[in-house]
Amino acid sequence: MRIVIVGAGGVGGLLAGLLSQAGEEVAVVARGAHLAAIREHGLRVEGDMGSFTARVEATDSLDALAPADAVLVATKAWQVADVAPKLARLVREGTVVVPLQNGVEAALTLLGGLWPGPVLGGLCAVFSWIDAPGVIRMVGPPIWVKVGEWPKGRSARVEALCEVLRRAGVDARPQEDVEAAAWEKFLFIDPFGACGALAAAPIGAVRTTPETRALLEQLVHEVGTLARARGVHLSLEAEARTIAWFDRLAPDSTASMQRDLAAGRPSELVDQVGAVVRMAAESGVGAPAHRFALAALLPREQAAREKAGLGRK
Repeated sequence: MRIVIVGAGGVGGLLAGLLSQAGEEVAVVARGAHLAAIREHGLRVEGDMGSFTARVEATDSLDALAPADAVLVATKAWQVADVAPKLARLVREGTVVVPLQNGVEAALTLLGGLWPGPVLGGLCAVFSWIDAPGVIRMVGPPIWVKVGEWPKGRSARVEALCEVLRRAGVDARPQEDVEAAAWEKFLFIDPFGACGALAAAPIGAVRTTPETRALLEQLVHEVGTLARARGVHLSLEAEARTIAWFDRLAPDSTASMQRDLAAGRPSELVDQVGAVVRMAAESGVGAPAHRFALAALLPREQAAREKAGLGRK
């Protein structure tokens, strides 16, 4: 299978390395020193799934790539809208396009830039990052990926993609309701990043400080309430599972949004916390903790975006 991965960071780079090692034809879209290192030395993966170097096609231009059987979009959530209309040239008969962002709107954004046929729903979880140019480091359990027709349904093409991913060592799971699966992950990742960034502390301190734990639980409940108001099948038990998940995390764990904000990098604040505020207003439900989090963190986000030359969002 020919697979193009747009974004070769922690998720995209790891998947590119694993798929290439499994014998698939892989191309990645990367940039800067990371791209140069991949071209010169290959894509190095190090961590709990083993260490190896994979040779992949690498470019900084979608126009340089031939069409693919699968396109995995592994950019940051705020980059999807710009990428979406440029993906059309990679799509041929039978191509599937799968978003792997945090959040719940990436599939809809791709649909707005493409057309319904190739777009699936997708999500993933892994602790991995760019450790150095051309090097992806991963810790913890194997990466899992969930894929389904958007917003609901399994199909032969979903099963086929998951089988390719499983051969590469990915825990790939077809989903009957991938929209609900995306919201259940969002129930975790949005409060994790927002509360951690507000407290400037890892999860161990957040969950053991009564006042901050209460804020975390309120953020979780607001996401759950919003999902149900929008017709997503997300139970109260999902909220309890999420809180239990926070209690099992290593005490020094932090979310990527929190780390980006702390480092002065553009983050997914607007695509996560901001999206909850916007969708809550559209749906007529309250989200006071999210409104507070957005107001408190947005100046840091705007400063990071202006420093990166991206403008305000």
